[in-house]
Formats: sequence, structure tokens, C-alpha cells
Amino acid sequence: MSNIGTFFWYELRTTDQDAARAFYAQVAGWRAEPSREPGTFHRGDQRVAGLVDLPERARALGAPAHWLGHIGVHDVDASASRLVALGGQLLGPVRHATDGKVAILRDPQGVVLALSSRSEASAGGAVAWHELHTTDRARAWSTHAELFGWKATETLDLGPQVGPYQTFAWRDGERSVGAMASTARAAHVHTHWLFYLTVSDLDASLARVRSLGGTVDGPRQHPGGQRVAYCEDAQKAAFGLYEPARTR
Repeated sequence: MSNIGTFFWYELRTTDQDAARAFYAQVAGWRAEPSREPGTFHRGDQRVAGLVDLPERARALGAPAHWLGHIGVHDVDASASRLVALGGQLLGPVRHATDGKVAILRDPQGVVLALSSRSEASAGGAVAWHELHTTDRARAWSTHAELFGWKATETLDLGPQVGPYQTFAWRDGERSVGAMASTARAAHVHTHWLFYLTVSDLDASLARVRSLGGTVDGPRQHPGGQRVAYCEDAQKAAFGLYEPARTR
């Protein structure tokens, strides 16, 4: 499947690469390549994510360690210009790589994301769900749907604290791959994309998160039998864990 219009690569920008390698190896079953820069995480034989130092400029501005998602686009310069015209902000110059370009931007609600024309292989099922915590779900949806062609699939009412929870697919007729909600209006929630890593045993993974200095909120069970939890690693990078519904 084409990477265009989808999150296809994920990059952990951290303050301690050695600790991150050990953490995600035990929590998600990923292995890291310690001798490469930038580093990479593997799930079996598949490259699923990158591992880099949190940039000094970001540290100086108070940014915590975080996961950065890359969305595939045909033309990085044109897509970045359109996002800026919609109220976004380009964070530094467009980077040139051997196989394409990468631009890092802040969307109109303050969420950081990357646009990429690189041919990096998709991370596949390593990330199960993409959840946008924003201050204005309706405006965020309008921006992302225009830029990337995403399709709304369902809107759930999750009560007064969360409000509408809008799920979406990359393309018409495909399954839902994520959701958006105006949860960042709450004082304790910052604007961010939360990526849910697939695990086979959620309880065991959560025990490892805690033992390695991370934090856990959950778990919660969905009506379909899937179980999820919100987490932070020991360097305060937020992520989710997702256990598929068990088949009988």
C-alpha cells in the first residue's frame, strides 16, 4: 500500500537513547540497532521506528521527549506551504535526504507532525491506532482531511469530559485507523498525536512499563474486546499500548 496520506513512520525523539532501547525492547518486544545513527527499532525483521536524540533547539524550548509521526506526501514543499496557509508553522528548514524530503511542522492547534516524501517502508501493524488530542477537533479534522484525504468513519459521544470522538480511515472503504477529540482543552492534557503500539499481552507490558520507571493510565477494555492503556516512558514520552481482541 502507498504511504501517501498515511502515518507510515514513527520516530522517538528522546533524552536517553540507551534507556529507550532497553525500555521498548521489554515493553513492546522491539529490538534496536545501537550502532546506527539515527537508530532504528525492529519488530522481527521489519523496521518499525526511528530513534534519535531530542534536538537541542526543542530542549531549549522546553519540549519533552516525544514520538513524532511522519505522514507521506507527494510534494513536501507544497503540503508544508498549505499547512502554513491554514495556520500551521514550519519548525526549521525542510530536510533533504537521499530518498526524499522531510518537514516538521506545528499544526494550527499546536500539534507537531512531520511531512515526508521518503520511501521508508511502512511500519505495518506495529502501531495499531493514531489518536489526536487537540483543542479543536472540528478544525483539526478539516485541516487533516483537506491535506491528506482522510475519511470520517464514525463519531462517538464519550461524555462531557471528552465530547465527540471522531474516528477516521486513510481512504474510503477502509477500516478506521485513528480518532480525534478535543481533549487538550483539559489543563492536564497537551496537544499531541498518541500512537498505540501493538502488544500481545497488555498486562505483562504494563508491568514492565512500571518496573522500568514509566507511568500507566489504564487498562481499559473496548466493546469489541480490545484493551488499551495510556503510558509514558521513563523520559516522559507519551504512547499507548493496544492488545487486540482475543479470538476464542
